[in-house]
Amino acid sequence: MTSQTTIEKSPHGGDPAPAPAKGLRGHPWLTLFAVAAGVMMVALDGTIVAIANPAIQQDLGASLADVQWITNGYLLALAVALITAGKLGDRFGHRQTFLIGIAGFAAASAAIGLSDSIALVIAFRVLQGLFGALLMPAALGLLRATFPAEKLNMAIGIWGMVIGASTAGGPILGGVLVEHVNWQSVFFINVPVGVIALVFGLVILKDHRARNAPRSFDLLGIVLLSAAMGSLIWGIIKAGESWGWGSASTWGFLGGAVVLFALFAAWELVLQKALRKDPLIPLGMFRSIPLSAGTVLMVLMAFAFMGGLFFVTFYLQGVKGLSPVDSGLHLLPLTAMMIISSPLAGALITRFGPRVPLVGGMVCTAAAMFGMITLTEGTGTLVMSLWFALLGLGLAPVMVGATEVIVGNAPLELSGVAGGLQQAAMQVGGALGTAVLGAVMSSKVSSEFAGNWREAGIPVPPDPRLEQAAEFGTVPAELAKTPGMTPDLLSKIGGVIHDTFMSGMGLAFTVAGAVAVVAALVATLTKRGENAEAGAGGAHI
Repeated sequence: MTSQTTIEKSPHGGDPAPAPAKGLRGHPWLTLFAVAAGVMMVALDGTIVAIANPAIQQDLGASLADVQWITNGYLLALAVALITAGKLGDRFGHRQTFLIGIAGFAAASAAIGLSDSIALVIAFRVLQGLFGALLMPAALGLLRATFPAEKLNMAIGIWGMVIGASTAGGPILGGVLVEHVNWQSVFFINVPVGVIALVFGLVILKDHRARNAPRSFDLLGIVLLSAAMGSLIWGIIKAGESWGWGSASTWGFLGGAVVLFALFAAWELVLQKALRKDPLIPLGMFRSIPLSAGTVLMVLMAFAFMGGLFFVTFYLQGVKGLSPVDSGLHLLPLTAMMIISSPLAGALITRFGPRVPLVGGMVCTAAAMFGMITLTEGTGTLVMSLWFALLGLGLAPVMVGATEVIVGNAPLELSGVAGGLQQAAMQVGGALGTAVLGAVMSSKVSSEFAGNWREAGIPVPPDPRLEQAAEFGTVPAELAKTPGMTPDLLSKIGGVIHDTFMSGMGLAFTVAGAVAVVAALVATLTKRGENAEAGAGGAHI
């Protein structure tokens, strides 16, 4: 049995306010520390693997599509399960789901490190994503229920800083581990971190049950929403991988996703209005313009960031020829700027509201994406650092502000669903960004490789294996040992691979920058929620 927090009525007449905690268990700031330790592990894993992708690809002989699925499988599992996991926390308690999530995530990480095939890596990454889905919305639910409303924005700001710093710090830690240990250590490191987070969680976290917590479970809604998201991502991945964007199969899956989303929305309305039962997602939540805008903003921000970062690591290691550690160090301006600007963004949003910081953040993000189009094989560290720092400056206020907008506008009994919605939006955006920009890259490489090969005056026909290498920007090491290979010919082939990759990456960054511009327009619709204005926990949706 777990002890439960007693709930007091908010003096403002909204959601219940948490009773003051006595001792370690349930203490607000210790709770923040405990959940931060858990979410840091998941956020770190979202980007630490990016720096290990080249090593995994070479060690296991993976294709570009396989490497994409290392990321997409994880993000898709998170995206599909997050809202359901949030509902589980609302129904059965966020402490329980958080602790189960930590234990399962660490175990799945160990299994990935022990895997000897790309299929097993992808399978366990999916399992890792499912357990990560349990703990992420539970963390926000615990903060929402533990902190008084006048301090909730500050707590979420610090929570967002931890996620931002972990997300940005992943490439540096990943580079050290890949270069000095092996790619498996990127996953093994989650085991001791998970044990520490589990111990802190058992000692500090206290179960919270909202007065109006849901008592039923929407199984059909779970099936419809999961199928809709799965159909959407699968259609996009396969379109860029093999089907093509004009095929009947691609549009069949994308059209099926639209139909499934419509059926899901219709069922949620029937469940709530006709059957008088708790839906998976009360659609009335989206009557809040800030909440809806914040959700869309998270999708677009993650699309640009996660999709763009996927190619930056291959650029640094393949085109620039940097080691994994040096690649991570070159991304230090991104990491440092996110760490510095996240708490500043939280303070600005608390004082002036989210609109201006969010718009400014997405404008900076767009500028960074368009700026990275100019990167070449000879671009110096100073210029790269400028664009990476600008990207970090832009991302921080969005990660902090959009989280506050979404979670702060939801009532306490739906804090898990709101947390799941916030994280689902981010993971769906990341999966879509990686898939769509990967398809853009593949298409560009396919259309230009043969022409670049001919223009270089290479006397032998184009090798399909080298066209695949151009998708990674890496010249295969064994190419130099090919019979008849001369230094001049090797240089020409390397130039074709790098030039073709850079052309594809430039187009991908163009798309990412355009998405960031759209996100800046969406950010103009955000405003401080009713909870933040009232200084109490009452969200009236």
